[in-house]
Amino acid sequence: MSKSRFRTRLQGGRLRRGLAGATTLVLASLALAACQTDSPGSDSSSADPGSPSSSAPAPDPVVLKTSVGPGAKAVPVDQVIKVSARGGQLDSVKVGSKAGPLAGKIGPSHRWVASGRLEPGMDYLVRATATRSDGKQVTKLSRFHTQNLTLDQQTFASVAPLNGETVGVGMPVIVTFDVPVTDKASIEKHMSVTATPRQAGSWHWISDTEVHWRPKTYWKAGSDVSVNVDVNSVPAGAGIYGQESRQVDFHIGDAHIYKVNAQSDQMQVFSNGKLLRTVPITTGKPGFTTRSGTKVIIEKFASKRMNSETIGIKKNSPDYYNIGDVKYAMRVTYSGEFLHAAPWSVADQGHSNVSHGCTGMSTENAHWLYNMSLRGDVVQYTGTDRPMTLTNGYGDWNESFATYRAGSALH
Repeated sequence: MSKSRFRTRLQGGRLRRGLAGATTLVLASLALAACQTDSPGSDSSSADPGSPSSSAPAPDPVVLKTSVGPGAKAVPVDQVIKVSARGGQLDSVKVGSKAGPLAGKIGPSHRWVASGRLEPGMDYLVRATATRSDGKQVTKLSRFHTQNLTLDQQTFASVAPLNGETVGVGMPVIVTFDVPVTDKASIEKHMSVTATPRQAGSWHWISDTEVHWRPKTYWKAGSDVSVNVDVNSVPAGAGIYGQESRQVDFHIGDAHIYKVNAQSDQMQVFSNGKLLRTVPITTGKPGFTTRSGTKVIIEKFASKRMNSETIGIKKNSPDYYNIGDVKYAMRVTYSGEFLHAAPWSVADQGHSNVSHGCTGMSTENAHWLYNMSLRGDVVQYTGTDRPMTLTNGYGDWNESFATYRAGSALH
């Protein structure tokens, strides 16, 4: 019987199997000559029948077993691949696909266990080698195919801050998923934030598609932070799996804290605890009260069009505005509050509140502040009875840490 029936080989760039094996394939001594007629299970290294050693017992067969059967289809991407040997010593295991090799190692139990996770819609080849009792090596080749997933069955994560970005001490880590996550605990177990120097913090789920991490107190100026979103092929619930793990490293800049008092109409600008300047400002007039609480700069615009229709003020309203060139605008809420230059209200700045909720200042002061500010810098507002909320921007600092930590799926 030809030996080609007992092995799998690569031919013409395509993987072909000589024999469709069962889940457990017994590989004893199968290196037989093409014309040999020994009985099944005989060892090709046996002596001639007439020799004194011809009656010696054949070596025990080696059984190599993979946790998925040869030719298996639709293998779940979260299945952990394992390979074991019985009757011999497991020497090496290689598992790979077009997506690359699958990481794993042989442990104390002499069993190979994958540490990496599978990719969807891939053909995988398993090559396992073991040594039997007489010192000869045997190899098993098998393959399987992982389940195919649609885009609706995969959730991809985006991360803020950006890799390499320098941000302010109030910047939360924000992970956003494009498909809702219902198994939040499973996903959260595979996400981590580490800082140098070390700083305690917690995740907090804002919604099924957004989760934040913040330290217990503001970041320490000069910190380096690493975010590991290791969610590739992790179950996200409802038959959905995470895809494309992300690694993001960013830096914390100087500690900029801006303190706005809507009663005195003054803003104190601190950097690393030192007061740099007190700036006359104006905030929201009656009916457009500026929110009190801790806000964080979300984004910056050297010039921005501001149209009141975006916050519900129509053209037929006496409060309607549409200004196409507002300078040095820095957003602090999703609902439309900015720090920006307001040359039209300089006469009121420092003693009256006349804006539609934004914090206005002179062009010179706005330019100076804009140039020193980073995304993630902290703006603390006092003096009004309208509170800032957790989800209206980066509102993470408006809850106590104990309350914030309760928003983790693991606490």
